[in-house]
Amino acid sequence: MTPVAEHREGAVHEFRGVRTADHFFTVPLRPAEPEGETLEVFAREYGPSGLTDEQRNGLPWLLFFQGGPGFPGNRWTALSGWAKAATEHFRVLMLDQRGTGLSSPVEASTLAARGDAAAQAEYLTHFRHDSIVADAEAIRGALGVERWSIFGQSFGGWCSLAYLSLAPAALREVLITGGLAPLQGSPDRVYRATYSRMEARNREYFGWYPEDRALVNRIAAHLREVPEFLPRGDRLTVERFQMLGMYLGGNTRVDSLHYLLEKAFIQTPEGERLSQWFLAQLPAYLDFAPNPLYAVIHESIYAQEAATDWSSWRVLQEFPQFSPEAEDVLLTGEMIQPWLFEQDPALRPLTDVAELLAAKQDWPRVFDPAVLATNTVPVAAAVYADDVFVDRDLSLETASSVRGLQTWVTPDFHHDGIADDGEAIFRRLLAMARGGDLPEA
Repeated sequence: MTPVAEHREGAVHEFRGVRTADHFFTVPLRPAEPEGETLEVFAREYGPSGLTDEQRNGLPWLLFFQGGPGFPGNRWTALSGWAKAATEHFRVLMLDQRGTGLSSPVEASTLAARGDAAAQAEYLTHFRHDSIVADAEAIRGALGVERWSIFGQSFGGWCSLAYLSLAPAALREVLITGGLAPLQGSPDRVYRATYSRMEARNREYFGWYPEDRALVNRIAAHLREVPEFLPRGDRLTVERFQMLGMYLGGNTRVDSLHYLLEKAFIQTPEGERLSQWFLAQLPAYLDFAPNPLYAVIHESIYAQEAATDWSSWRVLQEFPQFSPEAEDVLLTGEMIQPWLFEQDPALRPLTDVAELLAAKQDWPRVFDPAVLATNTVPVAAAVYADDVFVDRDLSLETASSVRGLQTWVTPDFHHDGIADDGEAIFRRLLAMARGGDLPEA
């Protein structure tokens, strides 16, 4: 039975060929308790301007699941990239997943109102992909949609596979990019794979920019000896600097990393220091104040009936080459580790909450292998061959377990492929899901 959501329509705007319509939904916090506490979930509908109501209502719906966890839906200012391709065929519904954007946002201040650390941790157990799918089903029911298509990027692929497990009858077709989640096993196997890929990506990067090899070591050595502070006043440590490996998850962002590093140092009357320009750029990747939910529940998305127990931190001990004390310092990326909750002021109030979630033993199993093995919904997935965040081999293992899932394995893009050429990627996946023929716009 489809969950019930109250639906309230919001503002409608038209600009530069775009029409947006805001939708607000009231959904249960705990999907199994429809009469209990509720959340507000926001979604924005996108389409081209100039359509009549009849034309717009005649288009099928596409629901987009953003990457994350803990990131809101995109705010488009024009229909370009995959938005252009998608809105030729669909009414696109851009979901702010619960806890993000305008959907009962989670911050340290809002969590504090829940009570002690145990109460906050219990609350956050309802923000994984199974709960997001329950929201989507409630929204589908409120909109009166019989079946819709879904598109999942990164963690959005986790949501898409969960949807295929929990409510496949609601789906017309499923498109996934960089987000085929492991269906079984410990998070440890995920981090062993991604540390290995990240090491290879470091080597590749330093092959392109050999001068940056010495520069990264020089920055690390400087940070060990000289206190440097981010604009908010918290200290930049070597391990936080290593998180700039986030840049390595994309094609064009790799070059942006080089341009960032080349302006790292400046000469001052007190000697060589990190430039204020350089330090001002770092919060975009190192400051979790805008999205603490990502840090707090990140490892839990891999949890299946067992504790994660800070998997990425434990597995790191098997890869001493990533140590902040290593002779040749390597960049890490999106691995969330317990020291971050000591060093990031925005996360410090959530230290006990994060510890409780890392120790939680009874995470429900979200994916249903039996349902996925008998799947009848068309599914097409882009698997990026050198993805440093979602391992190719684990992705293909998952693909082989979902009946009828078609994969496009490509070395041409990295994890942020839809930011590079989203239009071409979306068109290809839609054509694959529809048997090779993409309908005319």
